[in-house]
Amino acid sequence: MLLVKYKKIIFLLGVSLCLVLQLCAHVGSSGVLYQGQAGGYRVLVSLMPPDVIPGTANVTVYVEEGNAKKVMARPIYFRTGDEGAPSADELLPVVGQVSQFQGVVWLMAGGASSVQITIEGDKGKSELVVPIAAISTAQREMPAGLGVLLSALGLLLVVLLVTTIGASASDGLLKAGEALTTKQKRARLVNMGVAVVACTLILYGGSSWWSSWADDYKQHLYKPLEGKAAVINQSGERLFQLKIDTTHLLKTRQRNTLSFLIPDHGKLMHLFLVRQHTLDAFAHLHPERRDTATFEAYLPKLPAGKYLVYADIVQRSGFTETITDTVEIPAIQGNIFPKTDPEDTYVVSDPLNNPKRIPVDENVVICGKPGTSTKLKDGSTVVWEGKSNVAFEAGKPYQLAFEVFDPGGKPAVLEPYLGMNGHAAIVKSDGKVYIHLHPVGTYSMAAQQSMQSRIADTTKIYRLTTSPKIFRDSIDRYVASLKAMTPSERDRLLMQTMTGMNAHEMGSMKHENRIVFPYAFPKEGQYRIFLQIKRNGQVLTGIFDAVVKAPAM
Repeated sequence: MLLVKYKKIIFLLGVSLCLVLQLCAHVGSSGVLYQGQAGGYRVLVSLMPPDVIPGTANVTVYVEEGNAKKVMARPIYFRTGDEGAPSADELLPVVGQVSQFQGVVWLMAGGASSVQITIEGDKGKSELVVPIAAISTAQREMPAGLGVLLSALGLLLVVLLVTTIGASASDGLLKAGEALTTKQKRARLVNMGVAVVACTLILYGGSSWWSSWADDYKQHLYKPLEGKAAVINQSGERLFQLKIDTTHLLKTRQRNTLSFLIPDHGKLMHLFLVRQHTLDAFAHLHPERRDTATFEAYLPKLPAGKYLVYADIVQRSGFTETITDTVEIPAIQGNIFPKTDPEDTYVVSDPLNNPKRIPVDENVVICGKPGTSTKLKDGSTVVWEGKSNVAFEAGKPYQLAFEVFDPGGKPAVLEPYLGMNGHAAIVKSDGKVYIHLHPVGTYSMAAQQSMQSRIADTTKIYRLTTSPKIFRDSIDRYVASLKAMTPSERDRLLMQTMTGMNAHEMGSMKHENRIVFPYAFPKEGQYRIFLQIKRNGQVLTGIFDAVVKAPAM
């Protein structure tokens, strides 16, 4: 993908980042950032989804290149596609901010969704699609004052209704100057009594319905998939195994969900292992599917310890999930380390807050900081652009820019790695924040491709006619065919598929040594960034530390 060099941009957004669990292959990072080209416009898009559906998603579009006159946004759901999508809403220019537009879109249905952005200006009309997960993760409590007010108004309405019904059988039948008879007084009391009973039954029924609806809402609050990680001794080799818990899927009639996974960057699962607390050992693996809910991968030469587990998968609708757990990895026994996948990598580094404790390993990489360079395994170096000893501010989207130089100090030639110029994983020191980043943003490329295909489909309601077994087997064959290719063939095919470029465009594409990742650190603390690139057929990992301060008030 062609990356255009530009200055570091910090969105001056009034964005308050929620700390709820969100999707798009991340944990603890709210919202979605998209960076890329929309026709002749270079844009950065920020989407902040609601935590209650129906709800509104905040949309901010920064047009970096091109003069945009009008920006529109509309939600498109995977189930109903383009034909069932509502009309677009206009995003308004932000006062005091050049080329920045902001607004909201309503997300009325849950599940895999997207926001289609339309830009009109001096470079014509262009569109882009940003995937987003529309899910309910919270339940709103009614404010106490509002509850008292509504109760008082409800009681007043009941009293008025009862007295009106009573009067209709008594006072309402009298002529001017007449007095109520004993029979009419009795009729008024009877009618009022009946009205009280009827109102009580109506209120009870309404309360029961509301409680039932609230209980049903709780049952359908998003619950992330859970998995059980373990390390098995298989003929002296350490085999990592992740079993996905299907209990909740069976209860919610989604038993076939795991049969409809699709590959992202050519892999059914991206597994990240990071040693807990110290973050000084890291692995990026690609387990193979053994059965519907079981994935396995041989472990590289990781040192013993307790590790954080983050496993990313994507459903056919583009709905992306990260399965988390911890696992105890035992000490190394043998000296042979088979690879489950040729792109499986690992690295060890100095522990967090203990830079003097350098491990002894052939894959050692010393951590760097903004404004400094760090040396990679092949002698090349990576420079993280920025000022050293300056903390980032939580809640602000940044452009994390890295430049790679060969051992001679010249700009390095980067090769595609899993179809991209680079990847990055960011983990907070306590393990409560994790994200798998790409130069295009914080979303899954497979999710975007899935939504684009759905938009191109004119069917109003999506129905999958393929059986779970046939779908699963066909995906397994496709992944196996990718694995059988040479790395260069595979990366070329993946990049062509994800970028939409033809062979000629791919051949003329300029490979820069600068990689930029858009990201907003969600809260203050210490973070470690694992940058992965590819040179001369070798996957290299650079490690950097970042300090994030609380947002300015």
